[in-house]
Amino acid sequence: MLVTLAIRDIVLIDRLDLEFSDGMSVLTGETGAGKSILLDSLSLALGGRGDADLVRHGEKQGQVTAVFDVPMAHPVRVLLSDNDIPDDGDVILRRIQAADGRTRAFINDQPVSATLMRQAGNLLVEIHGQHDDRALVDPESHRELVDLFGGLLGDVEDVAAAYSAYRAAEKAVRDHEARIENARKEADYLKASVDELSRLAPKQGEEDELAERRATMMQVEKIAGDLNEAFETLNGNASPIPELASLLRRMERKADQAPNLLNAPVAALASALDQLEEARGGLENAIRETDFDPRELESVEERLFALRAASRKFSMPVEELAELCARMASDLADLDAGEDKLAALHEAARKARATYDAKAKALSAKREAAARSLEATVAAELPELKLERAKFIVEMTSRPDAPGRSGIDELEFHVQTNPGTKPGPMMKVASGGELSRFLLALKVALADKGSAPTLVFDEIDTGVGGAVAEAIGVRLAKLATALQVLTVTHAPQVAARAAGHFLIAKEETAPERMATRVKRIDEDHRSEEIARMLAGSTITDEARAAARKLITEAAS
Repeated sequence: MLVTLAIRDIVLIDRLDLEFSDGMSVLTGETGAGKSILLDSLSLALGGRGDADLVRHGEKQGQVTAVFDVPMAHPVRVLLSDNDIPDDGDVILRRIQAADGRTRAFINDQPVSATLMRQAGNLLVEIHGQHDDRALVDPESHRELVDLFGGLLGDVEDVAAAYSAYRAAEKAVRDHEARIENARKEADYLKASVDELSRLAPKQGEEDELAERRATMMQVEKIAGDLNEAFETLNGNASPIPELASLLRRMERKADQAPNLLNAPVAALASALDQLEEARGGLENAIRETDFDPRELESVEERLFALRAASRKFSMPVEELAELCARMASDLADLDAGEDKLAALHEAARKARATYDAKAKALSAKREAAARSLEATVAAELPELKLERAKFIVEMTSRPDAPGRSGIDELEFHVQTNPGTKPGPMMKVASGGELSRFLLALKVALADKGSAPTLVFDEIDTGVGGAVAEAIGVRLAKLATALQVLTVTHAPQVAARAAGHFLIAKEETAPERMATRVKRIDEDHRSEEIARMLAGSTITDEARAAARKLITEAAS
């Protein structure tokens, strides 16, 4: 409930701190005292539209703070938690309105957007007036109210889940149909590309291996002539090795005759022959290892050219050609198997739609029962509100061909104000006074069905009196047993039933300077105020007696 409302520098209010209790509280005062300013201030704190004209003349800014005490399980705490706003204690909404038109919003001292503040405000307070249309003009809200009344929110969630599943199944069909169509358009290209890449059969790392082999063969080709010439020199007919070997043998035979002279040359000559033989063997090895068929180089180059040409054609590195081939082959396989898969998807979508239709039809039947029950509940309230000849009608149209997240039903509140007249939408058919009474009957019917914890009624008793005003007071008091009710009223019959009474008045605070004052009044002053409401500017003893009687009867 609303615990505290603090207002600073808003229109005629310079400084105001109000504390509210549960049950029903009324705000009364003469016309022009500032009751509308009070409600405008509360609306600002709830996220309503800001206006520079709200700032008190001569001030730079105005401010409104509303403090709410709500249970930990209240939906507003879920909203705050989802937006990372601490909510361990009271919920505090604060709005600053600058004279230049800008506003700032805070929830629990955390800066927030006006949108988030409005969402929180809608969960905490409902403000209804004689010309209020928020809960009445939008048929979507009518459906929600019937669902609340009938306890159908769980069924609505089931239908919404079935709708999401059905739409997802339909999307899967459309997506697969698009893939098949695209595959058909590209089938010839895919087949040709797969054939080409399959013949090419690219392998991972093949390009690097071929490039390395080609570079090696090209280098070998350059030195092959020198290798053969060197080997021919050491191994051919002109090789010095046989002649040196013969010379070594002759020198070895003579070494015994002159050892001191020949030992060193013989050793050197033997070593030279060994090195020449080693060089010849090394050259022979090199020639053998570098021996390749020139056609191999041509083959390597042709393969590299083919791979790189495919790379350019398909605009991707050679390394990815094998993967491309596999992907294209898969697309072709999908095309071949696509019709079977499409049939399965169509069947899944059919079953999902059938599930949705069954749930939506069941919900529609429950809504029909809830709508008729709501009609009966509201009808029971109308006679006491002097609308005994009027009818409240929940017009319900079901359209199975137009499925939606909330089902197949469209609901709108209609009324027939007099027998023989044509029923029509409540906002168009009911007069201002009738509309306020229909609204009150609805709120009584829905009091324990998800309403905001605080209801504010702005002069919904305007234009009525006597028994009708008394009936309105009874119903407001009845609402106050389940919810906090604040009402601005001119009807003494309504004021007499309040648990708390606030008197709104203007006073002069300085020459040519007025301010609105609001104070909670005790029983004696309350009796005097109700007497004023009965009698007008001149309060008579009869009016005082009538006021006391109203208060006594309301308390009994």
